[in-house]
Amino acid sequence: MGASSSRRITLHDVAERSGVSYQTVSRVINDHPYVASETRDRVLKAIHELDYRPNKAAKSLAARRSQTLAVIAYGMDYYGPAQMIIHIERAAKRAGYDLIFSNVADISRENMRLAINSLSGWQVDGILAITPVISSVCEELDSICAGTPVIQIDNPLGASEPSVVVDQSYGSELATQHLIDLGHTRIAEISGPLGWHGAQARHKSWRRTLVRAGLEPGPSQEGDWTARGGYRAVQRLLQPGLDCTAIVVGNDQMALGVMRGLREHGLRIPEDVSIVGFDDVPEAEWYEPPLTTIRQDFAALGKRGVEYLVERIGDPDAPPRQHVIAPQIIQRLSTAPPCFGR
Repeated sequence: MGASSSRRITLHDVAERSGVSYQTVSRVINDHPYVASETRDRVLKAIHELDYRPNKAAKSLAARRSQTLAVIAYGMDYYGPAQMIIHIERAAKRAGYDLIFSNVADISRENMRLAINSLSGWQVDGILAITPVISSVCEELDSICAGTPVIQIDNPLGASEPSVVVDQSYGSELATQHLIDLGHTRIAEISGPLGWHGAQARHKSWRRTLVRAGLEPGPSQEGDWTARGGYRAVQRLLQPGLDCTAIVVGNDQMALGVMRGLREHGLRIPEDVSIVGFDDVPEAEWYEPPLTTIRQDFAALGKRGVEYLVERIGDPDAPPRQHVIAPQIIQRLSTAPPCFGR
Protein backbone atom coordinates (compact mmCIF):
# COMPACT_ATOMS: atom_id res chain seq x y z
CA MET A 1 0.00 0.00 0.00
CA GLY A 2 1.42 3.45 -0.86
CA ALA A 3 0.61 7.03 -1.67
CA SER A 4 -0.53 6.02 -5.17
CA SER A 5 -3.37 3.80 -3.85
CA SER A 6 -6.76 4.88 -5.19
CA ARG A 7 -8.58 4.49 -1.86
CA ARG A 8 -8.21 7.02 0.92
CA ILE A 9 -5.53 6.21 3.49
CA THR A 10 -7.05 6.03 6.97
CA LEU A 11 -5.82 6.41 10.50
CA HIS A 12 -6.12 2.60 10.88
CA ASP A 13 -3.75 2.12 7.93
CA VAL A 14 -1.16 4.28 9.69
CA ALA A 15 -1.68 2.31 12.90
CA GLU A 16 -1.14 -0.99 11.08
CA ARG A 17 2.00 0.25 9.29
CA SER A 18 3.58 1.63 12.49
CA GLY A 19 2.49 -1.27 14.75
CA VAL A 20 0.55 0.81 17.25
CA SER A 21 -3.10 1.37 18.12
CA TYR A 22 -5.15 3.91 16.20
CA GLN A 23 -5.55 5.81 19.50
CA THR A 24 -1.77 6.27 19.61
CA VAL A 25 -1.78 7.56 16.02
CA SER A 26 -4.48 10.05 17.02
CA ARG A 27 -2.36 11.23 19.94
CA VAL A 28 0.63 11.81 17.64
CA ILE A 29 -1.50 13.72 15.10
CA ASN A 30 -2.89 15.92 17.86
CA ASP A 31 0.59 16.47 19.33
CA HIS A 32 -0.27 14.83 22.66
CA PRO A 33 2.71 15.21 25.03
CA TYR A 34 2.55 11.69 26.50
CA VAL A 35 3.85 9.67 23.56
CA ALA A 36 7.30 8.08 23.64
CA SER A 37 9.67 9.74 21.17
CA GLU A 38 10.50 6.40 19.49
CA THR A 39 6.80 5.66 19.00
CA ARG A 40 6.15 9.18 17.73
CA ASP A 41 8.97 8.85 15.19
CA ARG A 42 7.61 5.50 13.97
CA VAL A 43 4.12 6.93 13.51
CA LEU A 44 5.40 10.03 11.72
CA LYS A 45 7.47 7.81 9.40
CA ALA A 46 4.36 5.77 8.54
CA ILE A 47 2.36 8.96 7.92
CA HIS A 48 5.07 10.12 5.51
CA GLU A 49 5.36 6.77 3.73
CA LEU A 50 1.61 6.46 3.25
CA ASP A 51 1.13 10.16 2.49
CA TYR A 52 -1.66 10.19 5.08
CA ARG A 53 -3.56 13.47 5.26
CA PRO A 54 -5.61 13.83 8.44
CA ASN A 55 -9.16 15.04 8.03
CA LYS A 56 -9.06 18.49 9.58
CA ALA A 57 -12.63 18.37 10.88
CA ALA A 58 -12.08 14.98 12.52
CA LYS A 59 -8.78 16.13 13.98
CA SER A 60 -10.41 19.25 15.42
CA LEU A 61 -13.27 17.25 16.91
CA ALA A 62 -10.88 14.78 18.53
CA ALA A 63 -8.82 17.59 20.00
CA ARG A 64 -11.89 19.69 20.82
CA ARG A 65 -10.25 22.49 18.88
CA SER A 66 -11.17 24.38 15.73
CA GLN A 67 -7.59 25.05 14.55
CA THR A 68 -8.70 28.66 14.15
CA LEU A 69 -7.22 31.76 15.76
CA ALA A 70 -8.68 35.25 15.83
CA VAL A 71 -6.99 38.64 15.61
CA ILE A 72 -8.69 41.67 17.11
CA ALA A 73 -6.84 44.71 15.84
CA TYR A 74 -6.78 48.45 16.25
CA GLY A 75 -4.95 50.69 13.77
CA MET A 76 -4.93 48.46 10.69
CA ASP A 77 -4.59 51.59 8.52
CA TYR A 78 -1.11 52.20 9.93
CA TYR A 79 2.10 50.48 8.86
CA GLY A 80 2.99 48.87 12.19
CA PRO A 81 -0.33 47.13 12.98
CA ALA A 82 -0.74 46.15 9.30
CA GLN A 83 2.68 44.47 9.33
CA MET A 84 1.82 42.70 12.57
CA ILE A 85 -1.30 41.21 10.97
CA ILE A 86 0.56 40.12 7.83
CA HIS A 87 3.19 38.26 9.83
CA ILE A 88 0.70 36.82 12.32
CA GLU A 89 -1.23 35.34 9.38
CA ARG A 90 1.92 33.81 7.89
CA ALA A 91 2.96 32.33 11.23
CA ALA A 92 -0.54 30.96 11.88
CA LYS A 93 -0.62 29.20 8.51
CA ARG A 94 2.78 27.65 9.14
CA ALA A 95 1.48 26.39 12.49
CA GLY A 96 -1.60 24.84 10.84
CA TYR A 97 -4.16 27.40 11.95
CA ASP A 98 -6.76 29.37 10.05
CA LEU A 99 -7.13 33.03 10.97
CA ILE A 100 -10.08 35.38 11.20
CA PHE A 101 -9.98 39.13 11.80
CA SER A 102 -12.00 41.71 13.64
CA ASN A 103 -11.11 45.40 13.42
CA VAL A 104 -12.12 47.84 16.17
CA ALA A 105 -12.46 51.60 15.78
CA ASP A 106 -11.21 52.17 19.31
CA ILE A 107 -10.12 50.02 22.24
CA SER A 108 -13.08 50.49 24.54
CA ARG A 109 -14.59 47.77 26.72
CA GLU A 110 -17.79 47.82 24.66
CA ASN A 111 -16.00 47.55 21.31
CA MET A 112 -13.75 44.75 22.52
CA ARG A 113 -16.74 42.89 23.98
CA LEU A 114 -18.65 43.24 20.68
CA ALA A 115 -15.63 42.06 18.71
CA ILE A 116 -15.19 39.01 20.94
CA ASN A 117 -18.92 38.20 20.80
CA SER A 118 -18.77 38.34 17.00
CA LEU A 119 -16.20 35.54 17.12
CA SER A 120 -18.32 33.20 19.25
CA GLY A 121 -19.77 31.36 16.26
CA TRP A 122 -16.28 30.45 15.06
CA GLN A 123 -15.27 28.56 18.20
CA VAL A 124 -11.77 30.04 18.02
CA ASP A 125 -9.00 28.37 20.00
CA GLY A 126 -7.33 31.64 20.97
CA ILE A 127 -7.19 35.37 20.35
CA LEU A 128 -4.35 37.75 19.50
CA ALA A 129 -5.25 41.32 20.39
CA ILE A 130 -3.23 44.14 18.81
CA THR A 131 -3.53 46.82 21.48
CA PRO A 132 -1.18 49.71 20.62
CA VAL A 133 -3.09 52.52 22.33
CA ILE A 134 -3.36 53.40 25.99
CA SER A 135 -6.55 51.97 27.52
CA SER A 136 -7.53 50.40 30.82
CA VAL A 137 -9.28 47.69 28.79
CA CYS A 138 -5.90 46.10 28.11
CA GLU A 139 -5.81 44.98 31.75
CA GLU A 140 -9.33 43.49 31.49
CA LEU A 141 -9.02 41.41 28.32
CA ASP A 142 -8.66 38.07 30.10
CA SER A 143 -12.00 38.55 31.84
CA ILE A 144 -13.68 39.94 28.69
CA CYS A 145 -12.51 36.88 26.71
CA ALA A 146 -14.22 34.63 29.28
CA GLY A 147 -11.81 31.73 29.25
CA THR A 148 -10.55 31.88 25.66
CA PRO A 149 -6.74 32.18 25.74
CA VAL A 150 -5.64 35.66 24.68
CA ILE A 151 -2.32 37.39 24.28
CA GLN A 152 -1.68 41.02 23.50
CA ILE A 153 0.64 42.37 20.83
CA ASP A 154 2.24 45.81 21.24
CA ASN A 155 0.98 46.58 24.74
CA PRO A 156 3.25 48.42 27.24
CA LEU A 157 6.68 47.07 28.10
CA GLY A 158 6.52 45.56 31.57
CA ALA A 159 2.79 44.74 31.45
CA SER A 160 1.70 41.74 33.51
CA GLU A 161 -0.69 40.36 30.88
CA PRO A 162 0.45 37.60 28.47
CA SER A 163 1.99 39.54 25.59
CA VAL A 164 4.66 39.97 22.94
CA VAL A 165 6.23 43.40 22.38
CA VAL A 166 9.09 45.21 20.70
CA ASP A 167 11.18 47.22 23.18
CA GLN A 168 10.22 50.69 21.95
CA SER A 169 12.19 52.44 24.70
CA TYR A 170 15.38 50.72 23.63
CA GLY A 171 14.72 51.64 20.00
CA SER A 172 14.42 55.32 20.84
CA GLU A 173 17.53 55.10 22.99
CA LEU A 174 19.43 53.63 20.03
CA ALA A 175 18.26 56.48 17.77
CA THR A 176 19.07 59.24 20.24
CA GLN A 177 22.39 57.78 21.34
CA HIS A 178 23.45 57.39 17.71
CA LEU A 179 23.03 61.14 17.23
CA ILE A 180 24.83 61.92 20.50
CA ASP A 181 27.73 59.69 19.44
CA LEU A 182 27.96 61.64 16.18
CA GLY A 183 28.46 64.82 18.22
CA HIS A 184 24.98 66.35 18.18
CA THR A 185 24.04 68.27 21.30
CA ARG A 186 20.81 69.96 20.11
CA ILE A 187 18.44 67.11 19.28
CA ALA A 188 14.73 67.72 18.67
CA GLU A 189 11.92 65.20 18.39
CA ILE A 190 8.76 64.69 16.39
CA SER A 191 6.85 62.00 18.27
CA GLY A 192 3.96 59.83 17.23
CA PRO A 193 0.55 60.42 18.84
CA LEU A 194 1.19 60.17 22.55
CA GLY A 195 -1.95 58.13 23.17
CA TRP A 196 -0.06 55.16 21.69
CA HIS A 197 2.11 52.99 23.94
CA GLY A 198 4.98 53.02 21.44
CA ALA A 199 4.95 56.78 20.91
CA GLN A 200 4.84 57.44 24.65
CA ALA A 201 7.69 55.01 25.33
CA ARG A 202 9.86 56.46 22.54
CA HIS A 203 9.20 60.04 23.70
CA LYS A 204 10.16 59.28 27.31
CA SER A 205 13.26 57.38 26.20
CA TRP A 206 14.36 60.27 23.95
CA ARG A 207 14.24 62.64 26.92
CA ARG A 208 15.84 60.17 29.31
CA THR A 209 18.74 59.41 26.96
CA LEU A 210 19.52 63.10 26.48
CA VAL A 211 19.34 63.89 30.19
CA ARG A 212 21.59 60.93 30.99
CA ALA A 213 24.14 62.36 28.54
CA GLY A 214 23.98 65.74 30.30
CA LEU A 215 22.09 67.38 27.41
CA GLU A 216 19.01 69.56 27.47
CA PRO A 217 16.18 67.94 25.47
CA GLY A 218 15.40 69.96 22.37
CA PRO A 219 11.90 71.01 21.29
CA SER A 220 9.32 68.26 20.70
CA GLN A 221 6.25 68.23 18.48
CA GLU A 222 3.56 65.56 18.32
CA GLY A 223 2.75 64.02 14.94
CA ASP A 224 0.13 61.56 13.72
CA TRP A 225 2.20 58.78 12.03
CA THR A 226 1.61 60.20 8.52
CA ALA A 227 3.96 61.99 6.11
CA ARG A 228 1.58 64.95 6.18
CA GLY A 229 1.72 64.96 9.98
CA GLY A 230 5.52 64.95 9.91
CA TYR A 231 5.54 67.83 7.43
CA ARG A 232 3.21 69.91 9.60
CA ALA A 233 5.15 69.11 12.78
CA VAL A 234 8.47 70.22 11.29
CA GLN A 235 6.79 73.45 10.14
CA ARG A 236 5.97 74.12 13.79
CA LEU A 237 9.59 73.46 14.73
CA LEU A 238 10.76 75.84 12.01
CA GLN A 239 8.45 78.75 12.88
CA PRO A 240 10.61 80.21 15.67
CA GLY A 241 13.78 79.19 13.82
CA LEU A 242 15.13 75.66 13.96
CA ASP A 243 17.31 75.34 17.07
CA CYS A 244 18.68 71.85 16.51
CA THR A 245 21.09 69.91 14.34
CA ALA A 246 19.22 66.60 14.50
CA ILE A 247 15.67 65.28 14.81
CA VAL A 248 14.45 61.93 16.13
CA VAL A 249 11.21 61.16 14.26
CA GLY A 250 8.55 58.75 15.54
CA ASN A 251 8.27 56.71 12.33
CA ASP A 252 9.55 56.60 8.76
CA GLN A 253 6.38 58.00 7.16
CA MET A 254 6.61 61.15 9.26
CA ALA A 255 10.34 61.33 8.49
CA LEU A 256 9.46 61.57 4.79
CA GLY A 257 7.32 64.65 5.45
CA VAL A 258 9.99 66.11 7.75
CA MET A 259 12.62 65.80 5.04
CA ARG A 260 10.43 67.61 2.52
CA GLY A 261 9.67 70.40 5.00
CA LEU A 262 13.36 70.91 5.77
CA ARG A 263 14.31 71.08 2.09
CA GLU A 264 11.61 73.67 1.42
CA HIS A 265 13.39 75.86 4.00
CA GLY A 266 16.72 75.39 2.25
CA LEU A 267 18.13 72.95 4.79
CA ARG A 268 20.24 70.01 3.68
CA ILE A 269 20.09 66.47 5.08
CA PRO A 270 22.36 65.48 6.78
CA GLU A 271 24.72 68.48 6.35
CA ASP A 272 22.39 70.87 8.20
CA VAL A 273 20.02 68.47 9.98
CA SER A 274 20.39 64.74 10.66
CA ILE A 275 17.21 62.62 10.67
CA VAL A 276 16.50 59.25 12.32
CA GLY A 277 13.21 57.44 11.68
CA PHE A 278 11.59 54.35 13.16
CA ASP A 279 10.26 51.07 11.64
CA ASP A 280 12.55 50.61 8.60
CA VAL A 281 9.78 50.54 6.00
CA PRO A 282 10.88 48.96 2.69
CA GLU A 283 11.08 52.40 1.06
CA ALA A 284 13.41 53.84 3.74
CA GLU A 285 16.57 52.87 1.88
CA TRP A 286 15.21 54.68 -1.21
CA TYR A 287 14.57 58.01 0.54
CA GLU A 288 16.83 60.85 -0.54
CA PRO A 289 19.12 60.49 1.30
CA PRO A 290 18.55 56.88 2.46
CA LEU A 291 17.07 57.01 5.94
CA THR A 292 18.83 55.98 9.14
CA THR A 293 16.10 54.25 11.14
CA ILE A 294 15.21 51.74 13.84
CA ARG A 295 14.14 48.36 12.52
CA GLN A 296 11.28 46.55 14.22
CA ASP A 297 11.26 42.83 13.46
CA PHE A 298 7.58 42.39 12.63
CA ALA A 299 8.20 38.84 11.35
CA ALA A 300 9.61 37.82 14.74
CA LEU A 301 6.73 39.59 16.48
CA GLY A 302 4.13 37.66 14.48
CA LYS A 303 5.93 34.33 14.83
CA ARG A 304 6.46 34.66 18.57
CA GLY A 305 2.91 35.90 19.06
CA VAL A 306 1.41 32.83 17.41
CA GLU A 307 3.85 30.47 19.16
CA TYR A 308 3.03 31.93 22.56
CA LEU A 309 -0.72 31.79 21.93
CA VAL A 310 -0.46 28.12 20.91
CA GLU A 311 1.51 27.47 24.11
CA ARG A 312 -1.25 29.09 26.16
CA ILE A 313 -3.94 27.10 24.33
CA GLY A 314 -2.10 23.95 25.39
CA ASP A 315 -1.54 25.18 28.95
CA PRO A 316 -3.97 28.01 29.80
CA ASP A 317 -3.01 27.93 33.49
CA ALA A 318 0.69 28.65 32.87
CA PRO A 319 1.94 31.85 34.54
CA PRO A 320 1.68 34.83 32.15
CA ARG A 321 4.85 36.18 30.55
CA GLN A 322 5.82 39.07 28.34
CA HIS A 323 8.15 38.21 25.45
CA VAL A 324 10.32 41.16 24.43
CA ILE A 325 11.93 41.58 21.00
CA ALA A 326 14.86 43.99 20.65
CA PRO A 327 14.93 46.44 17.72
CA GLN A 328 18.12 47.41 15.91
CA ILE A 329 19.48 50.57 14.32
CA ILE A 330 20.02 50.66 10.55
CA GLN A 331 22.55 53.36 9.70
CA ARG A 332 22.22 55.03 6.32
CA LEU A 333 23.04 58.48 4.92
CA SER A 334 20.48 60.73 6.65
CA THR A 335 22.75 61.13 9.71
CA ALA A 336 26.23 62.64 9.99
CA PRO A 337 28.28 64.70 12.49
CA PRO A 338 26.89 68.23 12.94
CA CYS A 339 28.18 71.09 10.81
CA PHE A 340 29.28 73.47 13.56
CA GLY A 341 29.59 76.35 11.12
CA ARG A 342 25.82 76.59 10.82
